Amino acid sequence: MASDTAIGIHDLSFATTEFVLPHTALADHNGTEIGKYHIGIGQQSMSVPAADEDIVTMGAAAAAPIIARHGAEGIRTVVFATESSIDQAKAAGVYVHSLLGLPSATRVVELKQACYGATAALQFAIGLVHRNPEHRVLVIASDVSKYELDSPGEATQGAAAVAMLVGADPALVRIEEPSGLFTADVMDFWRPNYRDAALVDGQESITAYLQAAQGTWKDYAEQGGRALDEFSAFCYHQPFTKMAYKAHRHLLNYCGHEVDEARVARDLGRTTAYNAVVGNSYTASVYLALAALLDQADDMTGQAIGFLSYGSGSVAEFFAGTVVPGYREHLRTEANREAIDRRKPVDYAGYRELHQRSFPADGGEYATPSQTGGPFRLAGLNGHKRLYERRR
Repeated sequence: MASDTAIGIHDLSFATTEFVLPHTALADHNGTEIGKYHIGIGQQSMSVPAADEDIVTMGAAAAAPIIARHGAEGIRTVVFATESSIDQAKAAGVYVHSLLGLPSATRVVELKQACYGATAALQFAIGLVHRNPEHRVLVIASDVSKYELDSPGEATQGAAAVAMLVGADPALVRIEEPSGLFTADVMDFWRPNYRDAALVDGQESITAYLQAAQGTWKDYAEQGGRALDEFSAFCYHQPFTKMAYKAHRHLLNYCGHEVDEARVARDLGRTTAYNAVVGNSYTASVYLALAALLDQADDMTGQAIGFLSYGSGSVAEFFAGTVVPGYREHLRTEANREAIDRRKPVDYAGYRELHQRSFPADGGEYATPSQTGGPFRLAGLNGHKRLYERRR
């Protein structure tokens, strides 16, 4: 296969939860000045999963429109990226494979490295397509961001799934070589097997993120990547949207550029719209930023986008993509906005009840209340097996 054959994101779709908690409700509960949320971390609201929603139902809901548009032919690999895994052995993507009715001649695997996992999935997918350009890869990033109630991280929770079809001659974004890579052993955020909620050192995580942004750019430049001024926009991982702004200012400083706030707004402004109302979607975050950018920009044909994917612990990657001519015909702008607008507001008491809900660990028979209106639901548990339903 010729090395100059374009490979990248052919289609992109996302899903989020049934419920949403406005940050005003959280502020009212804990007596916080709302500006700390709206301005301080740049968050307006956060998606809250219903009792019958999880990473599988969101992942299937994100991927279903891609299968409906393109069919399953040529999809021989599904890569499911998550850090809110439901099983230590079985890939969540196997459940999605079943719910979507994909062919048995498919490889399915789950990838984990905090919020970076979906970028690893995208790069692995590109490698598979390089090997056989007739093949397409379905990449799904699905996560529920969960911290302890009344903890500093509570306001940054969220949930969403992004599905991407990766193939040759992509209709949306051509992914370029090279990549800038960075890994450091840092305990800024982690979740041991015995915990439902993550542990996080907020200040350490910000420092580690900025260190990773600098490290990936240094490697990207050494690998012969584009100059900073060649990019029209930047999609950063957004644990909260203001973190993207911190990281971009740090990168501008590192590259010897004066930090011009008008430039920062131009580079990032359109990328934070969905994350600001969905909250932290972990692996899906960078690609939710891409969806927001493409949905809102007038015309980005031929323009370069920089991607900075960061996963605590920590692994990061900087890479570039170029927007393909005719991309606007393939966007799902209306459906994306509907996914956000259809969420039902939940009060703080209702959110707290959902947050504390979990299956008992005895593996017995437990049904979940039907709270969702989407195409897939988590019906319950029986014999240590999660049971899923597809609504017809």
